Amino acid sequence: MGAKFAPFGGWQMPLEYTGSGVLAEHNATREAIGLFDVSHLGTATLIGENAAEQLNKILTNDISRIKPGQAQYSTLLSEDGTVVDDLIVYLRSKDEVLIIPNASNSTKVLEIIKGNISKDIEVNNLHQDIAIIAIQGPKSFELVNDLGLPTDMQYMAFKDVSFMGQPITICRTGYTGEKGFELLIPAQGAINIWDEIISKGQKYGAKAVGLGARDTLRTEMGYPLHGQDISLNISPLEAGLSWAVNLEKSNFLGKDALLKEKANGIKRKLVGIKAVERAIPRSHMRVLDVDKKDIGEITSGTFSPTLKSGIALALVDSKIEINDKVFVDVRGNSLEFVVTKPPFVESKVR
Repeated sequence: MGAKFAPFGGWQMPLEYTGSGVLAEHNATREAIGLFDVSHLGTATLIGENAAEQLNKILTNDISRIKPGQAQYSTLLSEDGTVVDDLIVYLRSKDEVLIIPNASNSTKVLEIIKGNISKDIEVNNLHQDIAIIAIQGPKSFELVNDLGLPTDMQYMAFKDVSFMGQPITICRTGYTGEKGFELLIPAQGAINIWDEIISKGQKYGAKAVGLGARDTLRTEMGYPLHGQDISLNISPLEAGLSWAVNLEKSNFLGKDALLKEKANGIKRKLVGIKAVERAIPRSHMRVLDVDKKDIGEITSGTFSPTLKSGIALALVDSKIEINDKVFVDVRGNSLEFVVTKPPFVESKVR
């Protein structure tokens, strides 16, 4: 399809597609449909007696709060309480769980899980066997219905079905802030299914979307990217992910470190900042207070095609409040921003 490629997480990924570009692909997702090949994402299953309960002792969120057929966002921590990875857990039954970690962390995540779970649990790395296609946007339901796939499920739910002779998992999940689905497909049948989706999607204004627009879309939502907004140097409490951490659970990896961090007070926090003047913020640019004192740095920054202004996620001093004026050092120039609470653009996932 004429994609311009770039390295990402150890993979060659489409940055944008010929004849469209980042802006058109972003707008197609917000206004119609964006189609994403995100097969770089990891996939694995845990199968065995009480596999879900055992995984629950490792991850921060509480799997016991969801039912079979539902999905949950969670994080896997180091013993120091920092983020090894964020992932989605799909509960098939108490004895079978599907997980989707990030591309570059997949091997590390599975090593940690295997080291902290019963030897009776079968851990299957399906990274090479499963392709993932995301269908995102306000017209996604129309396209998915047209394909003959089910749409009657709540956000963060999934179904195992058959499509074009292949067993697939269709999930009401995504990384854009729009209504949409992600399809987990056997790799051997993925090209035919992708071609069918592209073909059927034309009448709805669907476009293939690369990493460039995926980044602007997720940043508008304030969704964290591992390696930038969350990492082995950042805790989930600092990153504003307390909602994905259940400190009431009896145990999970890194719990003691988080309890200590909470007791001592969070020193840094991830906030949104929006440009007041013309500026495009980028990762690692320094954030300054009104006295031009250094208070942190940008972790993700971009130009928002929806808002037509610069936006960023920044890890700053915890004393900073919403609506505070801050400045960003853009190549030696201190440019004004205002602190905001993400999402920058209204979420429409439900």
